[in-house]
Amino acid sequence: MFDIGFSELLIIALVALVVIGPERLPRVARTAGHLLGRLQRYVGDVKSDINREMQLDELKKMQQQVEDSARSLESSVTQEFTSMESTLNQSLQAESAGLVPAPEEEASTLLVEPPPEEMRAEAPAAVPQMELGFEAEQAAAKKSA
Repeated sequence: MFDIGFSELLIIALVALVVIGPERLPRVARTAGHLLGRLQRYVGDVKSDINREMQLDELKKMQQQVEDSARSLESSVTQEFTSMESTLNQSLQAESAGLVPAPEEEASTLLVEPPPEEMRAEAPAAVPQMELGFEAEQAAAKKSA
């Protein structure tokens, strides 16, 4: 901040000792220290306020960007929805006019060929399982109830 060296501070202290006197010098130094501390706290508070405002501005910019991207996503979804809706309406109109067979008619006219013998998967062999006897206990509980 200020470019004051040690020799300059020593000269200021000697002048203060001569002008103020040895009795009042400690009290003046203590008051000057308190004032300097207040000044440093004030500067620190101002710096933190400025940093907080800068972060708030950045957050506002980020919020605006997110809102803009959300609006663009919403408009694209709405546009896709309306295009799909118009396509479906056109297909329904064509179907009602008899130009396109109904989906039930299409399914009945499709021929499905079974897969060739090479591609058919063999069923896994049966794995023997251990009986725990839970069925017998449940049956006995039903008979007694």
